[in-house]
Amino acid sequence: MDCNVTKNMNSCPCTYEPCSRKGKCCECVQYHLRNNEVPGCFFPQEVEHTYDRSRRRYIETFKK
Repeated sequence: MDCNVTKNMNSCPCTYEPCSRKGKCCECVQYHLRNNEVPGCFFPQEVEHTYDRSRRRYIETFKK
């Protein structure tokens, strides 16, 4: 199955404009996991635009 980058771009919440993986979800997830991070689309908008993709920030964001 091919990645539909055009369709993905319409719903990609990533605000990091020079990102070469924008709309390429499989590449994005692999990249961030390889760097011990979480992709921006897993965060609420107010946290995503801080570019803190750390696992620590992810846990803190959703800890109740």
